[in-house]
Amino acid sequence: MKIIKKILITLVILFLILGITLACYIFYQTNKKTYTAEDFEIEILISKTDYDGDGIDDYTDILEGAKIEAKNKPKYKSAYYSGGYPPDDEGVCTDVIWRALKNAGYYLKDMVDEDIKNNTSEYPRVNGKPDPNIDFRRVPNLKVYFERNQISLTTDLNQIKEWQAGDIVVFGSTHIGIISDKRNSKGIPYLIHNTGQPFREEDVLEVYSKYNPISGHYRME
Repeated sequence: MKIIKKILITLVILFLILGITLACYIFYQTNKKTYTAEDFEIEILISKTDYDGDGIDDYTDILEGAKIEAKNKPKYKSAYYSGGYPPDDEGVCTDVIWRALKNAGYYLKDMVDEDIKNNTSEYPRVNGKPDPNIDFRRVPNLKVYFERNQISLTTDLNQIKEWQAGDIVVFGSTHIGIISDKRNSKGIPYLIHNTGQPFREEDVLEVYSKYNPISGHYRME
């Protein structure tokens, strides 16, 4: 009985710690003051391209697409889907990217599949065997694609002027997200991403980069 009692007490303490941690996280994310590029006299770049012809430039469209994904908050689920695309209410970090780009008229799956088809050896994760059902949803493949086909930028967060809303950021070879138009008090942008967390647009860019260094920062041509 004493052992059971100790186990129960330990579980209660753990739940209390988790509850307090979650409460602090929610308070931090909902009450922290946010800033914009204008607050730091940073020029907001406007894309010269309006790929889908909706009257909104690509960078703004991509940002809006990412914000829609953050608002929808799909359940984090890593799975293999015939045809490639997961249901609208499911997804992982890579699904934030293609859904954001789709809002600007780009079909990332087709773009990645085509580049892999023509340059298979450039994609180590593919291992010589392309699979359109999953290739565009793998971080290492997206890193190679953006490195080869889009604008590559600084990975230094101290260069805050070089980080623009709608940019794509890769952490190591395991995580990917979209840069927000919100910034913290240091001018570092918020990150729009999916790890199953309560808030999908949050001030974690600097924290994430400390244990999973930024390996790529890209902008659509």
